Amino acid sequence: MPINILMPALSPTMEKGNLAKWLKKEGDKVKSGDIIAEIETDKATMEVEAVDEGTIARIVVPEGTADVPVNQVIAVLASEGEDVKAAAAGGGQGAATPKPQAATPAPQGAMPKADAPKPAPAAAPPIAPKSQAAPQTSSPGSRVFASPLAKRMAKEAGVDLGRIQGSGPHGRVIARDVEGAKSGKGLKAAAGAPAPSAAAAPSMSDAQVRALFVDGSYEVVPHDGMRRTIAQRLTQSVQTIPHFYLTMDCNIGKLLEAREEINNAAPKGKDGKPAYKLSVNDFVIKALALALQRIPDANVSWTEGGMLKHKHSDVGVAVAMPGGLITPIVRQAESKSLSTISNEMKEFAARARARKLKPNEYLGGTTAVSNLGMYGIKDFTAVINPPHATILAVGAGEERAIVRNGKIEAAHIMSVTLSCDHRAVDGALGAELIGAFKALIENPVMMVV
Repeated sequence: MPINILMPALSPTMEKGNLAKWLKKEGDKVKSGDIIAEIETDKATMEVEAVDEGTIARIVVPEGTADVPVNQVIAVLASEGEDVKAAAAGGGQGAATPKPQAATPAPQGAMPKADAPKPAPAAAPPIAPKSQAAPQTSSPGSRVFASPLAKRMAKEAGVDLGRIQGSGPHGRVIARDVEGAKSGKGLKAAAGAPAPSAAAAPSMSDAQVRALFVDGSYEVVPHDGMRRTIAQRLTQSVQTIPHFYLTMDCNIGKLLEAREEINNAAPKGKDGKPAYKLSVNDFVIKALALALQRIPDANVSWTEGGMLKHKHSDVGVAVAMPGGLITPIVRQAESKSLSTISNEMKEFAARARARKLKPNEYLGGTTAVSNLGMYGIKDFTAVINPPHATILAVGAGEERAIVRNGKIEAAHIMSVTLSCDHRAVDGALGAELIGAFKALIENPVMMVV
């Protein structure tokens, strides 16, 4: 039997990928562990390894093809001893039950192949074996087709798969559908239940928008995977998460003095470069991590089944890159030194801009920092990135006039705004968290106690 090689799901959020390059051609023999292709996801360029041995009988999706859906057949592999021409003719059929290639993604050149992270589970084929089909409890005897990830998410959230309207191929339930079902979206009406209320009016179509402008007065720049993912996730965030915002002004005079003193005392290597160079953002990351430890009830993630109360402060930091942004995560930032955080962030930023971060380096986290101070922005509000319950928006530090002991004097002030998920963090709790952050950022010596 020919083996269908499918577009793998290289991260839990991946729905489509760009087949950037084939490293094997038709007729080439492959063995388990061979790198056969390079795939661009919305966040990084990753390598795909073969699991089975055989011969590439047919390449179904040519290199350079964009927006290939997860689970689509991209090539056909003839197994050992099988006629290659017969496999090429018989494989790749949508009605066949394909055998997915397990993929071990690894950012190119980031680390040895043996140390590559485990992939997210590949989506299930359009027609799954009967033993793998989840029962539809709302309609006994019927079958529900769902990806393994969707099944696991539904089980953890206590959501009935049979009531979820699938949006994948052939109506298969995928991870995105389960996420929507958690907030009551995309659920089928139960027997005898009243019809759901009318959905919100759709936004303008592409044709309607273009009709407002003269032909030739604009250029159409197609969305890449990253921009589509950002649009989907942030739209979902503002529509499903009740945001509220808390703003404080922080006096960072002591911080700037400490930063200068620490940087001047940094040891130098053989190349004459200092071992580290702290930025204000490094202090912000550390202060927010410690603040979450002081106010542990705010270090949470909302789920329908219960609150996830985190033991560590894993702080995501928004990094701008061509076409969008990504949020690498400083794990257990509360226990790391400022110099470690600084060097880690410099490495993250460089690899993020080269799209070489691994999924485990940007997925998850318990909170995030978005700093636009370097652009001269005084203050702003940031959109929460699920599963976080908070995000801190940091503005520019600038000299402002303040009143102290009845006298007007100059001080370096930095405005910060904390966005909170009101389901998980109430107003008073959010105020405690931003207050703890202010106390630490204004007295940086407390970060080393």
